[in-house]
Amino acid sequence: MIPRRDGPSSWRTTTCGWQARRQASGIRPRWQYAGALTCALAACAAEATDRPPTDDQPPPVLSGADVVVRDPAALAGGRIGLITNHTGRTSDGRSTVDALHAHPAIDLVALFAPEHGLRGTADPGEEIESGEDVRTGLPVHSLYGETRAPTAEMLRDVDVLAFDIQDVGSRYYTYVWTMALAMQAAADHDRRFVVLDRPNPIGGALVQGNVLDPAFATFVGMYAVPMRHGMTAGELATLLNSAFSIGARLEVVQIEGWQRDAYYDETGLAWIPPSPNMPSVESATHYPGTCLFEGTNLSVGRGTPMAFQQIGAPWLDAAAVARRLEAERPAGVRIEVVTFTPDQPGDGKYGGESIAGLRYHVTERERYDPTRTAVATLAAIREIHPDSLRFLEGHFDRLAGTDRLRLGLLADESAALLTADWDEQIARFEEVRSRHLLY
Repeated sequence: MIPRRDGPSSWRTTTCGWQARRQASGIRPRWQYAGALTCALAACAAEATDRPPTDDQPPPVLSGADVVVRDPAALAGGRIGLITNHTGRTSDGRSTVDALHAHPAIDLVALFAPEHGLRGTADPGEEIESGEDVRTGLPVHSLYGETRAPTAEMLRDVDVLAFDIQDVGSRYYTYVWTMALAMQAAADHDRRFVVLDRPNPIGGALVQGNVLDPAFATFVGMYAVPMRHGMTAGELATLLNSAFSIGARLEVVQIEGWQRDAYYDETGLAWIPPSPNMPSVESATHYPGTCLFEGTNLSVGRGTPMAFQQIGAPWLDAAAVARRLEAERPAGVRIEVVTFTPDQPGDGKYGGESIAGLRYHVTERERYDPTRTAVATLAAIREIHPDSLRFLEGHFDRLAGTDRLRLGLLADESAALLTADWDEQIARFEEVRSRHLLY
């Protein structure tokens, strides 16, 4: 599983204008297309050269889907079932479904849809129906309905299961657990499993939060990984397959040109919201922390353009909480007092109400820990509003991967005490993780 470097021609670069730039905010992209993707790879193909990359012209980032379209060896010679959604696209904007279906060396015979559906428009928790893809006529099997794992009947005409979905880098995001269940099904039914890898959108350098207690394993966290795992889907697949003995015949088609500390907005790839309330890389960066508020009676900004960048409630004294957090001095983030109005939020929290809130702004990605910032915020809210803060007990514990955090908050423990053993948990995980990193 070493990235292919077949010579200078494999590093095709363009004159689209890759530029390194530094921002005063402390967010430091290594390269971006000039403008905002003013020309895509396909549009600039006529200007491509065969020289290897230089410091001024880093190689474009190519996803596993791009690589397998160029070299279909990983999918050739068998009937392919593809687990994907609207984020499965090549760098020139084609759906992976269309690209593989049209490829003369690839026999795509079935599609599998995760949470939010093949088009990514269904609400969280909404069951997905099986059916037929209108463009290709291929059967679409739901993995978020009566079953969340491919069945023997679904796999009857499939030799190879492939996975191509953009993850967000957090434990509580169901796409990677769909991948894990599909890997187990592939192992059980002696099918090969191929991950078409994609960048971790919040970088792969930082690992943060607590590690899930297996007693709290659910579909929003099936294995003992941290809130922010710092791995690509392909890397996580290799870890799960080995460390947790899934035993699938696994292959990862690796990304080309990605450095593990690069965020998605440093890749030159177009951001496609992987779910309806993940509008930007900024939201994804806060998500490993702010998602915990889903298990409380606070809004996370669903029904606004800044979901997971802000939290709030009608009863919240946002200014007092902000002052309390200022004393904590969380690194790499600025916290702003705001008001916002959720418009038909999918979680049903405070729709149409103008509510007081806090908005998080990343100032230094390398120093920001959204998980500890969220715990500090929860502890401050508990201190200021002991009678107003409510936990949706089962849901909060599923997200936290333990009941220790909720019970500690109810016992008025400090954020420092609540997170005191997190570094030790992360160190143990990183020892295992280090053996499965591909980039």
